[in-house]
Amino acid sequence: MKIHEYQSKEILKKFGVSVPDGRVAFTPEEAGKNALEMDKKKYVVKAQIHAGGRGKGGGVKLALDPAEVKNIANQMLGMKLVTHQTGPEGKIVKRILVEEGADIEKELYLGMVLDRSESRFVLMASSEGGVEIEKVAEESPEKIFKEYIDPLTGLVPYQARKIGFSLGLEGKVLQKSVKFMLALYNAFILCDCSLAEINPLVITTDGNVIALDAKINLDDNALFRHPDFMELRDLDEEEKLEVEASKYDLSYIKLDGTVGCMVNGAGLAMATMDLIKLAGATPANFLDVGGSASVETVRNGFKIILSDKNVKGILINIFGGIVRCDRVAQGVIDAASEMNLKLPVVVRLEGTNKEQAEELLNNSGLSFKVATSFQDAAKKIVEIIK
Repeated sequence: MKIHEYQSKEILKKFGVSVPDGRVAFTPEEAGKNALEMDKKKYVVKAQIHAGGRGKGGGVKLALDPAEVKNIANQMLGMKLVTHQTGPEGKIVKRILVEEGADIEKELYLGMVLDRSESRFVLMASSEGGVEIEKVAEESPEKIFKEYIDPLTGLVPYQARKIGFSLGLEGKVLQKSVKFMLALYNAFILCDCSLAEINPLVITTDGNVIALDAKINLDDNALFRHPDFMELRDLDEEEKLEVEASKYDLSYIKLDGTVGCMVNGAGLAMATMDLIKLAGATPANFLDVGGSASVETVRNGFKIILSDKNVKGILINIFGGIVRCDRVAQGVIDAASEMNLKLPVVVRLEGTNKEQAEELLNNSGLSFKVATSFQDAAKKIVEIIK
């Protein structure tokens, strides 16, 4: 689950991570009032959306007094902010962060994530703060320093010092950076984060180490341990169909293609999307209906897929292991009949009771195209929609 920058900083602050003084505002009047109460020499007004690159898109502005903060907030709230991560459709700014301005001496990058190839968390740092880490990795990989973390010991001080030395830090700044990294690790672990990124991490002219920006993603599978985190969810920032799918416990991600996919199992779903691409079309979604694929599940899956107006055809690709193919087929028939489905549908079922399932589909009286293989299914749906 993604959360806003100001929410990320509120979490980090509780664990002793140094962040600038800041307050969220939803109206220009509230922004001006916040600035007046904060009483700082300078302020930064930052649009709060779930996307990076806000500064280049006009979503980060400097202000010198509360009146200017209010004016900037008036311009920023309600604007469509377009960045390289939002795409051309952009995002509407509905909240802003009014924050104390910092006197920056040095900008760094600090991040923590799970390295699946190593099955361990890794702390990453770079001297190239303020730049996307993907760009640094591509253009200057030698500037990225990593420390893999043993799950039994956690991040230990000598690893944090090693990162600090690699960044050229020394003296009291090094000591503060070590404290910062250890606090970040504690927040990451205890809050069940999947990503924690501080970009930039700044060294101020008076020698402080501060998270000037902060991005935290929370692990959805661990939210049962943090019920209070659900209050941080901003549904306006999420894809509407993905929000709707979550109500039915469906794993759905909207894409920009024309072939709707209904599959059981994440691995099979990924392979299905690959086959569609190889056949010459583009998937419209990732949809994993899970292991049961009941009538209700299939009906809800159809409902979500058909809500995307770009969909021209549907490919159902089910492997019947625990679930029987004939039960899945009957679920597809019942759901399609109830919904009066008119789009072309190609069905590929493999596994337990495959033959009975194909017979049910062929005798249903509905215009299903039954595929004989994985590749045949992808080929059929692409030929139909083209």
